[in-house]
Amino acid sequence: MPFLRMSNIDKQFFGKSANSHVDLTVEPGEIHALLGENGAGKTTLMNILYGLYQCDSGKIELSGKEVSIKNPKEAIAHQIGMVHQHFQLVPTLTVSENITLGLKNPGHPFVNRRTLDHNIQELSERYNLAVDPRALVKTLSVGQQQRVEIIKVLYREAKLLILDEPTAVLTPQEVESLFDVLRKLKAEGHSVIIITHHIEEVMALTDRITILRDGCNVGVVRTADTTEEELSNLMIGRQLETNDKRTETITETGKALVLDSVISGNRRLGPVSLTIPQGSIIGVAGVDGNGQKELAEVILGISGVAEGSISLDGQKLNRLTIKQRKDLGIGYISDDRLQDSLVLDMDLKENLLLSLYRKKEYKTHSLLDFTSVQQMAEKAVKAFGIKTSSIETPVRYMSGGNQQKLILARELEGTPRAVIASQPTRGLDIGATEDVHNILRELRRSGCSVLLISSDLEEILRLSDRIAVIHKGRIADIIENDDVDLTYVGMLMAGSKTRRLR
Repeated sequence: MPFLRMSNIDKQFFGKSANSHVDLTVEPGEIHALLGENGAGKTTLMNILYGLYQCDSGKIELSGKEVSIKNPKEAIAHQIGMVHQHFQLVPTLTVSENITLGLKNPGHPFVNRRTLDHNIQELSERYNLAVDPRALVKTLSVGQQQRVEIIKVLYREAKLLILDEPTAVLTPQEVESLFDVLRKLKAEGHSVIIITHHIEEVMALTDRITILRDGCNVGVVRTADTTEEELSNLMIGRQLETNDKRTETITETGKALVLDSVISGNRRLGPVSLTIPQGSIIGVAGVDGNGQKELAEVILGISGVAEGSISLDGQKLNRLTIKQRKDLGIGYISDDRLQDSLVLDMDLKENLLLSLYRKKEYKTHSLLDFTSVQQMAEKAVKAFGIKTSSIETPVRYMSGGNQQKLILARELEGTPRAVIASQPTRGLDIGATEDVHNILRELRRSGCSVLLISSDLEEILRLSDRIAVIHKGRIADIIENDDVDLTYVGMLMAGSKTRRLR
């Protein structure tokens, strides 16, 4: 008997269907992937299961018994736990306090914290989820915070774990460690649902796969009986293009964006010297947290320059404000769209206006021309393939991929001279990733200088003309993309002092 059966689930938002007659069955001791593009309805379906949303119609059965789950508390009572893509932790509390938050532990309200810490330590060791119960969450890496979320679910004795895009912000080593944990949970009889769009991870980890497209079921397959090509076709409904950068002819027309011995004001970056010529993509490879964000923010003017200079086509940027730099034609795709780039309660049109409201074409007599704004928003939706029920829909109801496309539409409006793209495809499905890659290639062809910062080395290799490896805020080496030794790149990323034989 299946542990979970969801039948004919329907859900609409603002008159647009997010789930339409969706079925999902999960067996005991099974790792099941919920695969689909951004906006396919995966997270909506799991939010219904977890009680965050109520379905318009359909039913949920657990071990053959129909249940009604009205909120997450009821989901937890049914032994269902969910680890969200954006973690639900309180940074100023300890690991132990976060895990036990909201629970009436023995002795409540005067609990024995030492006993709780000991129990949490035993649980973490049992599943190789190494974390210090006494550490403040704000001091933890992203991978460690995810471990806390998983321990929190297991501490509540969940039999079914839902993980929403669990690898989106993890390093390759952390991904493999997570997979080992999930395999151990499966061996103990837990059921796991992974919401994802990473086909290679699905093939490596899961037992069965349910594929959604545009809110509907398009297939249920056993992992052992399918291929990556079949899953790709089911997921996006079309063949992916194979577009390798080496088939293109790149003409560098001169120096555009130049960093000369730059040290950031907080001293976490530098000295860095880097040139991004016009009509080229320079990729920055490195383990997250080695100065990538500081590099992007010092170019944009978010962070100050203590030493050195930054110039665009010979014009010094050091003393210019963020607004002045953007007016010169510098676009910025942040690595954290929710924190840096969007106001979630504003609609699509308003978010587009956040940096475009000053432009003359959207004004009449110094007032916003809402007809022009409406036309601009509709054009952006069409040009970038943004899926939304309406341009008046708050962006919090859009999928992560569609939120990212909105940011691209805003930052690339007009003809940018330089673009800083930091993790531009993080959390995107393969179809949306292909779209973003094509946009970056088109920017290069138009003569734009593109600085691509990515933790995905494969993405760097596919798009970049040269690769700058960053470690502890410094450029360890700059390598031509036709001269890449991946072992050497990996050693540089890890901080090795070894040099290539030239």
